Amino acid sequence: MYYINYFFVFSLIGHFIESFFYNPGSESGILYGPYTPIYGLGVCFILFVFHYLKKKNISVLLIVICLFLFGFIGLSLLELLGGLLIEHFFHVIFWDYSHMKFSIGHYISLEVGLVWGFSSVIVAYLIRPFFDKWITKIPKVVTWIFLIVFTVDCFITLFRKILF
Repeated sequence: MYYINYFFVFSLIGHFIESFFYNPGSESGILYGPYTPIYGLGVCFILFVFHYLKKKNISVLLIVICLFLFGFIGLSLLELLGGLLIEHFFHVIFWDYSHMKFSIGHYISLEVGLVWGFSSVIVAYLIRPFFDKWITKIPKVVTWIFLIVFTVDCFITLFRKILF
């Protein structure tokens, strides 16, 4: 339930960040509910890598370097994959980095990759300790409700936007 709760919390946070700071007044995602799953998935990947590295009993500096590189490369690839899939299936481009100096197509750029790298370290070492205190206290029934609502939203989205 730990990763599922993080997925939903950061999907919601990501949606509100996108809605209020980057795309005010515009459509902010493909799903109907107030979540942007790429943020939740990204945070889950970061936390999984962080916990894996912590078990290896390696130095903090090496963990920080690995997290940064994972965030820089891995989350950029996740963003690329998400952008390509959304464009292919929904015929929409939600973000476009082609105006940036070091962009690679619409969906990734060196500048944003650096943000993902630094954000990965910040999530693991600053944000995670704060959220860990209460994320494990979320009742399982609440997690299941979110999971069911999200799954239904995904099916409705696929049915309405792809099939018709």
